Amino acid sequence: MATAGDKVVARGMDYFLAGAVEIIATEKTRVVARVAGTQDYRTVVCGEDEAIGGECSCPAFERDAVCKHMVAVALAANAALVSGKGVVAGPLAEIRSYLAKKSVGALVEMIVDLAESDAALMRKLEVAAAASGDDPKTFVKRMRQAIDAATQTRDFVEYRRVRGWAAGVNAALDGLADAASGPHAAAVIELADHAIETIEAAIAMIDDSDGHGSALLAHAQEIHLQACKAARPEPKALARLLFLRETEGEYDPFTGAAAIYEDVLGEEGLAEYRRLANEAFDALPPRRGRSGERPSFSVEAWRLTSILDFFAERDGDLEQRIALRAKDGKSQWHYLQLAEFCRDNGLDERALGYAEEGLWLFEDDRPDERLVFFTVDLSLSLGRKEPAKAHLWRAFEKDPSVALYDRLRELGGKDAGLRAVDHLMTRLEGARSTRWHFPADLVVRVMVAERMFDEAWKVIRDHGASRGAQETLAPASETSHPREALEVFEEGVEQLAQAGGNPAYEEAAALIARMRPLRKATEHAAYLEALKARHGRKRNLMQLLG
Repeated sequence: MATAGDKVVARGMDYFLAGAVEIIATEKTRVVARVAGTQDYRTVVCGEDEAIGGECSCPAFERDAVCKHMVAVALAANAALVSGKGVVAGPLAEIRSYLAKKSVGALVEMIVDLAESDAALMRKLEVAAAASGDDPKTFVKRMRQAIDAATQTRDFVEYRRVRGWAAGVNAALDGLADAASGPHAAAVIELADHAIETIEAAIAMIDDSDGHGSALLAHAQEIHLQACKAARPEPKALARLLFLRETEGEYDPFTGAAAIYEDVLGEEGLAEYRRLANEAFDALPPRRGRSGERPSFSVEAWRLTSILDFFAERDGDLEQRIALRAKDGKSQWHYLQLAEFCRDNGLDERALGYAEEGLWLFEDDRPDERLVFFTVDLSLSLGRKEPAKAHLWRAFEKDPSVALYDRLRELGGKDAGLRAVDHLMTRLEGARSTRWHFPADLVVRVMVAERMFDEAWKVIRDHGASRGAQETLAPASETSHPREALEVFEEGVEQLAQAGGNPAYEEAAALIARMRPLRKATEHAAYLEALKARHGRKRNLMQLLG
């Protein structure tokens, strides 16, 4: 409960001191209690020392995963231990003792009476009764009803209600799990598949910020797997079902099904799975040619590649794994993945070939710097400095950036830096700045790196530049160009003063201190007086300025 804030802890202390906590049951590291608040809340605190957690039925816990009721229970349990009396057994122990004296018939009547007024308990008992019976039709009917009732949403389920909704679905799945290895295992396969469909449909109608939907799908898929292990369905039929789910499902609970169900499918089922994947993969459109249209990312292609890669890896067929990745060359990123795979398997020459092919095929597009830098680094590792530089220059001349300039400067030295400046100045001819776009920014930053301060300030005067570019140039050139730097600093101070807040004021004060040695003392004093006249009401700023 380290996440509980001071306010929550204080309210929890109030509840504890008011005697609102009634401990119901205790175990070594777990306390169950009833806390009186707006209504009675069931609160559980578990763990020890610093690792304290738990749950509560109140709305605050649904929202924050911690609440004042949990704090109150922890304080009550701790107080009992400190006093030497220990935590009392609570009413639950008395209830257990009372029930133990009742006959089976009396207990049955009590439970049935409770179920009549508790719909959740009624559903749970219906599922348990159906699972224990011999009639498969009744079992399927009751389980299907329970799944449908639990997963229905009627309207959108908001965040604070999702945990309760998910708990109801989990309860239905737990009932299904209890029957997964029993005589109804074959029926459980179909019911688990149905549960996955209904959960997927419901996800669109819940606030799934905490990922309950994914957890429920994983639970249902695990039940499906356990039932398959018990029932051993016909391998080819199972392969066809799993393949359909893996390739067409929206939320991917069956991703990697061939590997997960490998033992159940056996060689016959795996062969069918592979056949289906090969047929679908062969039907995919070929990768784009150099002048072709770029296809959008294909989830189907990605899934099929993953499936066939499993089989190729299972066979130890590296060439097939490379061929699979080579077919999916729909973008520079795909070529990067292919090249990295080859490199990671010790095939540096092939890796470089695929990387260069990707750059060539997409040379009319904006260069993907990840692929460019991969190609450059691998070329250098193979002792090919000149091709590496050529790749950098092609990318820089197509779409220049600071990162590309840095690599060019690293490999080519001062000459490369000057060539980069010349190219950027040529690109700048005829370009116009707008409110949100400053073409001169890059050349200014490169000129700063080259210490071409005169030229950089001239570019700003002629073409304009963003505030960020000016703030990069000003401190770098303040010694040689104090007047220009002061103008930038003064504008920065004004913006920070207008923004307000102590962090902004402290940054403004630091800028003012930096400005002091850049001009005469009388000029600086006059500037401070004018600044104080404009912002004299900002007390914290005035205190920083002395």
